[in-house]
Amino acid sequence: MNNVTVRKLDPQRRETWRYYGRLLEQGAQYVLIEADFNRDDAVYHGVPFRRGDPFVEIYYTDRWYNVFEVHDRESGEAKCWYCNVSMPAEWQDGLLSYVDLALDLFVYPDGRQLVLDEDEFEALNPDEQLRQQAYAALEELRQLVRPQYGFHLA
Repeated sequence: MNNVTVRKLDPQRRETWRYYGRLLEQGAQYVLIEADFNRDDAVYHGVPFRRGDPFVEIYYTDRWYNVFEVHDRESGEAKCWYCNVSMPAEWQDGLLSYVDLALDLFVYPDGRQLVLDEDEFEALNPDEQLRQQAYAALEELRQLVRPQYGFHLA
């Protein structure tokens, strides 16, 4: 498998997080990778995230979001989906970069959804065009949810 470096950027394009994964699949407009959770164990909205939990992550170069399917490191079971509203990803020579816009969608296996960090998004003082693009991406994500099956990612 090919190694991938993932760079999460803030809206000013400053790097806020860097981690490494493995390329699973690449298409004309997307990249699918697997990466292990590399932070200390924590509980996010009632779901335990543990160091070493595998994340299957899909990034698009033509869509304003990415989706992380979070699996349990022992059972392999999908625990949730964490969706980042972001600018389209940039992919070149094993380097994957995305500008995170703070607005997120958290999806439980039963299809329940939580919109997260709207206040952080608004604190970015987005112009009207960016605001509309971000909320359109959020709505698209919400429509992709399929209860008990996760996402229908086309």
